Amino acid sequence: MTSTTDARTLVETHLAEMAAGDLEAFERSCHPAARDRDARAIGAPPACSTPGAAGFHAAALWLRGMFSELAWDVHEAVAQNDLVVVHTTMRGRHTGPLTKYSPDGVLVMDVPATGNEFTVTQTHWYRHREGLIAEHWQNSDTLGLLRQLGLAG
Repeated sequence: MTSTTDARTLVETHLAEMAAGDLEAFERSCHPAARDRDARAIGAPPACSTPGAAGFHAAALWLRGMFSELAWDVHEAVAQNDLVVVHTTMRGRHTGPLTKYSPDGVLVMDVPATGNEFTVTQTHWYRHREGLIAEHWQNSDTLGLLRQLGLAG
């Protein structure tokens, strides 16, 4: 069984990899069958649904294409068996087009950069296997993000 400290370190490393976008780092931290079960639901490009490191790398590139200065602060972590949950704040600046895709991969939203900074709370859920990220899903304050970007009232 992985300790809460080890699980938190695994997730903090993964979130730093999301900010950096380094494929080799994802290859070291993601199980070959790892998946982000929210990729389609949150409007990510189809490549983000690819299993393993490639899918997480695609998600990092998508996020980094929209946001610079991207970082996550982990406030709390809870681990039980193969599950770890972290409460975070994501922060960055909107410097690229805000894009969303339909489940079949069609671009449905393409909003120009506002240049605005943002901070939003998120809860990330991870399953780990063999010391690697095996599954991810999240809850995020999307309305708060849109308000800070000046895209919602």
